[in-house]
Amino acid sequence: MTTTEPGSGIDSNVSITALKALGVLDFLGEQRRPVTVSEVAAGVAADRATAYRMLMTLVHSGYVQKEADAKHYRLTFKVLSLARHLMGEDERARRILACLRRISDETGETVHYSVLERDAAVLVYRAKGTQRVAVDFQIGDRSPLHCSSIGKVLLAFQDMRLTEAVIARGLVKVAPKTITEPDELRRSLVRIRAEGYAFDDLEFAPDMRCVALPVFENGGEVPGGIAISGPASRFDIGKLESLRDVAMQHATLLSRELGGLP
Repeated sequence: MTTTEPGSGIDSNVSITALKALGVLDFLGEQRRPVTVSEVAAGVAADRATAYRMLMTLVHSGYVQKEADAKHYRLTFKVLSLARHLMGEDERARRILACLRRISDETGETVHYSVLERDAAVLVYRAKGTQRVAVDFQIGDRSPLHCSSIGKVLLAFQDMRLTEAVIARGLVKVAPKTITEPDELRRSLVRIRAEGYAFDDLEFAPDMRCVALPVFENGGEVPGGIAISGPASRFDIGKLESLRDVAMQHATLLSRELGGLP
């Protein structure tokens, strides 16, 4: 059954109930600890009774577990089963991971591969570096498209309509140098597309800089890209340029392996 609210702007074929349950699932996934019904209700902007019903539905389906105190809830490992095929070690994944490891071995840095998913860049593979002082992103972490190096590099190689959709949602300032002006973002993306890389200079976090490059696949599409992030204390612009040069060589080879470049 589909239930829509008049004036909501949601397609009549979309189930509002299912959206609410998935919203609860998203909220739980963002937490690093078990949470209460009241916290869930506040997190998804629902009343307590609705939040409780959604939680009970997810508990019944096996995706959420009630803690021993009967007051807190957390995700179960069943969620991982949904992503098994996405993270599988097929030939494409092996090539990407091998590329990340080569870059990491050469630079000593942790290297990430993220994909574009709707309104964010999602980290799906990584190769751990040897540096003790590093930025510790985890598999599944999401980065905004307008203010992270990987987000900008992915956005630069998509249809312009996606850029306009990102702008329409608002360019939220999250760090000292976050791009918040639409025309500045548009100019930045044109430059990134021409140069083939993107920097994040204190745009996503006040103490972090990053470099990202696109990975081309069949048809010249850019579903994902490679990024290296680090603390600003170690990552000055000169360091970013050095990492860019190393990563670009390997990203180009990977793009050829995946059929994205001649």
